[in-house]
Amino acid sequence: MSERMEPVDRPGNEPAGAPAQNDGASVAGADDRPAAEDARYLDRLLNEGHERWEGDRCPICFLFVELPTYKHSKMNACCMKLVCRGCELAAHQRGIYDRCPFCRTPHPHDDASKLAMIQKRVGKRDAAAINHLAGQHCFGYLGLTKDVPRAIELWTEAAELGSLEAHYNLGIAYYYGGDVEEDKPRGIRHWQDAALKGHVRSKHNLGFAEYNNGNYMLAVQHWMISAKMGCEESLNNIKEMFMEGHATKAHYAEALRGYRDAVEDMKSHQREEAKRLGF
Repeated sequence: MSERMEPVDRPGNEPAGAPAQNDGASVAGADDRPAAEDARYLDRLLNEGHERWEGDRCPICFLFVELPTYKHSKMNACCMKLVCRGCELAAHQRGIYDRCPFCRTPHPHDDASKLAMIQKRVGKRDAAAINHLAGQHCFGYLGLTKDVPRAIELWTEAAELGSLEAHYNLGIAYYYGGDVEEDKPRGIRHWQDAALKGHVRSKHNLGFAEYNNGNYMLAVQHWMISAKMGCEESLNNIKEMFMEGHATKAHYAEALRGYRDAVEDMKSHQREEAKRLGF
């Protein structure tokens, strides 16, 4: 059960002893909060953010994009909109090949043009664009030199402007360390901030953090939520927990039903056709 950081701009996406007995009074990463506030925060984490945030919704068909989103959608640098593969295919079938299917801006022809589009939106303090530019600096894409401190600076700005993806990325950076000093509590707090607003991968990672801390029941509770939001990895982790004796058959059955319902709600004829064609 491991979570790794995925590049922001992967190919195909232009633009994660004995079990501790937990009585609900502790939250991973909450070392600086009083016990009473800690308990209230845990209650919020388990009872809020059960609906996916709107940033995961295709702006054309209005359906949530399947997870992981980078496999089932394309980020357009012109408008920073995540368009699902089904709507991309529909646009191509209507003869729209050379421009964004949402805003109709012509696609950039090289990295410099693409970077200029992103920076234009960054200049307007677009949180999604700032988050995206941070990823380019983090991995050295679009002709930029790899610069993790600059990426952290930009992700922090984007998070302050409301980007849940930026909170998720900061969580990855601080939880795992490597290019920045490891600070697991700080990373977890970023995931918590995003999870409260419906960011699925952040919710999944909170389950992962609780599992690492031996808080198996809390891990199951987090994964139950993210599985019902369409996260297959969370569902698989609950299955493993059931096989290990840390979750019940009822937990797995409920998570499986919720996962299937979420996946069904994300289906469309266009998306199924795109999969069939390998689009």
